Amino acid sequence: MVVLRKTSLLVFFLFLLLLLESTFEQQTSSLNEKSALLLLRSSLGLRSRDWPVKGNPCLNWNGIKCDQNGRVTKINISGFRRTRIGNQNPEFSVGSLVNLTRLASFNASRFYLPGPIPALFGSSLLTLEVLDLSSCSITGTIPESLTRLSHLKVLDLSKNAINGDIPLSLTSLQNLSILDLSSNSVFGSIPANIGALSKLQRLNLSRNTLTSSIPPSLGDLSVLIDLDLSFNGMSGSVPSDLKGLRNLQTLVIAGNRLSGSLPPDLFSLLSKLQIIDFRGSGFIGALPSRLWSLPELKFLDISGNHFSDMLPNTTVSFDSTVSMLNISGNMFYGNLTLLLTRFQVVDLSENYFEGKIPDFVPTRASLSNNCLQGPEKQRKLSDCTLFYSKKGLTFNNFGQHEEKKSSKTSWLSHTKIVILAAVGGSILLMLILIVLPITVSFCVRRRNRSSTSNHPRGRHNGVGPLPPDETLPSRGGVSINFGSLGSSFTYQQLLNATKEFSDSNLIKKGQSGDLFKGVLENGVQIVVKRISLESTKNNEAYLTELDFFSRFAHPRIIPFVGKSLESATHKFLVYKYMLNRDLPSSLFYKSNSLVDNGLRSLDWITRLKIALGVAEGLAYLHHDCSPSVVHRYEKPFLLLFFYFQATISSLLILSLPMFNKGYSSK
Repeated sequence: MVVLRKTSLLVFFLFLLLLLESTFEQQTSSLNEKSALLLLRSSLGLRSRDWPVKGNPCLNWNGIKCDQNGRVTKINISGFRRTRIGNQNPEFSVGSLVNLTRLASFNASRFYLPGPIPALFGSSLLTLEVLDLSSCSITGTIPESLTRLSHLKVLDLSKNAINGDIPLSLTSLQNLSILDLSSNSVFGSIPANIGALSKLQRLNLSRNTLTSSIPPSLGDLSVLIDLDLSFNGMSGSVPSDLKGLRNLQTLVIAGNRLSGSLPPDLFSLLSKLQIIDFRGSGFIGALPSRLWSLPELKFLDISGNHFSDMLPNTTVSFDSTVSMLNISGNMFYGNLTLLLTRFQVVDLSENYFEGKIPDFVPTRASLSNNCLQGPEKQRKLSDCTLFYSKKGLTFNNFGQHEEKKSSKTSWLSHTKIVILAAVGGSILLMLILIVLPITVSFCVRRRNRSSTSNHPRGRHNGVGPLPPDETLPSRGGVSINFGSLGSSFTYQQLLNATKEFSDSNLIKKGQSGDLFKGVLENGVQIVVKRISLESTKNNEAYLTELDFFSRFAHPRIIPFVGKSLESATHKFLVYKYMLNRDLPSSLFYKSNSLVDNGLRSLDWITRLKIALGVAEGLAYLHHDCSPSVVHRYEKPFLLLFFYFQATISSLLILSLPMFNKGYSSK
């Protein structure tokens, strides 16, 4: 019995000793890791508000995550700012990370880390699963040591100044799911065995200087979802092996130097594709027929290539509709087909389509520089005829039947032509001598009748409703016909449309009037300008706009819908609502991206299209109007309609000197 009791006491003391040793080891490890974090805080110059000295890093430090034993597993200093002293001599100094033996994630995106990537990431931090160094101003090359991170799942080195080749050994990272090297200066070729990264879901190598061709092994990445190789210098053709990317949703290879036609079976298995961007890549030939029936397609841009094909005359039975189709700058031809009913926004410009425009084509579709009947700015007859003749086809001459020259007209001699011309000229002269005196007499009588009219002289002051037989004169003395100038709305209609001019519908307050968004009974979206005659210095300012819209109209001038002039204290002018608001609000827009705080800017192609639209509107005002109209605003109020088509708003019209003498904008 005594022996058993001694044995039990011995076991208890051994257990207590092991427990104390484990607790001591845990406390020692936590102290060591806190010391390492303090060294990292000092070397990076982090602020006390983010990492306070007198605090538990696992509980009080921003971006620090620990496991249940208090060991640091994640560090996130994304977007942190250095102290004033830290900004004086910033360095990529993270040597103390080697003491964090359980570290699985290091995210320093958008934190200034000038210099090359330290070799310790691959030599010491072997437990890393996430390494995000995007937008850190990193220089140098991709270190070979990174290939030793066998647990690495995410490697993001985008938006830096990294150069050199992509290490061939990088393909040994078998657990990698995200690889982003975009927006650097990486050159050379894509590793031929990149298909070995069997777990890769996102690959972005865009905006570098990569050359050679697209490796066929990319088709082995069966779980790949996003592939972006755009804006490099790659050449050659697209390998048909890419059809093996069964889970691919985004395929972007725009802005390269590729050639040849697309493989006919390229899209045979890519049923999940949503975004395709092949613009400006040098492709030729016909498009694979499977492309037009991809069920999940949302965005298709193949502009700026040399595709030459006819649109299939079929409809698509899928419920989803494609947001945007851009096939401009190619050599598509033939008639517009029912296929376009699947698309909401289309750009078919700079092709060779012919025939009439069907009703199912979107009203805001871009159709310029084609061979179509009706729209302005089409190609010349000679260009269209030559193109179709090379195809072995006959051009329809814009729907006009060519006059056939018959050999039977050879009998018409020169003498007979002279006789017919003389007879016709005599008849025309007799008609002029008869009609001219009658016309002059009628005009004189009408002028005398108007001069003896009983109406009082002087101009109407524009306040109150118009008499039934009177119209308002413009500033030039020419009366405006309100019956033909837009629609006439009642005050109650505009109250209903704008929710009684509520603050929630207020768009902008201006010197010439307040702008409210509204919706008519038929669902049309409008903008109502409410002009107060009591608060406005010039109570006839609204006549300026009415006079302008009675004289001029252009696609780049905001459409005038109607007016309401029945109120004695307020006048209301109604315009069409522009879907994309004003230009300053559209240059930058929010996105779901975690980079750049979710703020994206318009691409330069869209900006160029907006600038061209503004130039068209101003050219019309300056050169096509008679007399010329010159604006005085330094920053014209520009609105953007569907697909970013620019229009000049009525706020600009108020500053036209020819309609508003004495007005000066500041």
